[in-house]
Amino acid sequence: MPDKSEAKMRVSFDLDEVLFVNPDFVKTEPELKFPFNKIYKERLRLGTPELIKRLQDMGYEVWVYTSSFRTEKYISKLFKHYGVKFDGIVNADRHLREVQRDNGTTLPQKLPSRYRISLHIDDENIVCTLGRQYGYTAYQVKGQDEEWTEKVIERAEQIRQMNMRE
Repeated sequence: MPDKSEAKMRVSFDLDEVLFVNPDFVKTEPELKFPFNKIYKERLRLGTPELIKRLQDMGYEVWVYTSSFRTEKYISKLFKHYGVKFDGIVNADRHLREVQRDNGTTLPQKLPSRYRISLHIDDENIVCTLGRQYGYTAYQVKGQDEEWTEKVIERAEQIRQMNMRE
């Protein structure tokens, strides 16, 4: 069993309003070429492909954890057009099947700790706030932020350093 310094740290991203954004309010990657722009209408936040690749090059596993019901296949294929391959994908179906299951208590819409995710990136305040109660760390991304990629990397590195000291 690898020690903590050898285990890959997992970082997950929500989709809507984090990686998928409205180009009227947030800078985006160029639209996919026809016909893919008709199949995949979502627009990626500017810097997304480079950030994911950079995190993976730095030794992180990068996941999607979304409360959307988009299929894993759809998400994988969309990001493949940007040269991105995720290490794991948790959508609403998987979350309901593996996390909520037949639990009598309604659990939060995301529980990154169940998947050993060390840092979850989300736009929703409630998801970020519930982290303390449910044992995960979240970083909130809001609207247009020119430095969002550097902030995510900085936060991931802080958590990795803390984990290595434990």
